[in-house]
Amino acid sequence: MRWMGACLVTLGCTGLGRHLARQWRLRLRWLEQLRQMIYFLKGEILYGHTPLGTALKQVGERCERAEGEKGLCGLPRFFCEVARRIGMQEGELFADIWKEELARLKDSPLKEEDLAGLKSLGDHLGYLDLTMQERNLLLYLEQLDGQIEYLRMHLKEKTKLYTSLGVMGGLFLTVAML
Repeated sequence: MRWMGACLVTLGCTGLGRHLARQWRLRLRWLEQLRQMIYFLKGEILYGHTPLGTALKQVGERCERAEGEKGLCGLPRFFCEVARRIGMQEGELFADIWKEELARLKDSPLKEEDLAGLKSLGDHLGYLDLTMQERNLLLYLEQLDGQIEYLRMHLKEKTKLYTSLGVMGGLFLTVAML
């Protein structure tokens, strides 16, 4: 009976380590998709002279179609939902809509600093002229590139570390229990 508990502890810790490794990979995937969506948004606003609500909707729908059945990332839905609420024209400020919809991404693989950067972007979009919007988008893209580069550089090392620590932690607890 003790061995069954020990096996469950080992399996649970191993599962936790694998989960943490998967979260690292998912965060990287979400940030890569966000970068792509921000590039699309920049193009729609600057070169298409598309209003922000329409641009968000077009980018969100485009990326939703590209994701297809996989649908692992909730960012296209976030863009579409912000666009829908802008279209309702209920007198809400864009920054407030952005912040409220952003709160729904709390359960995503994105970290607090990722969400804070996105919130900051929303605070500066919509009411500035094209040049300032472009600068804000470029600044945000620069920050995203730095985060993505860091995640990519450490992907292999961190996933291996989390997985190994999960297994080793489980084994340590098993030995400690016996």
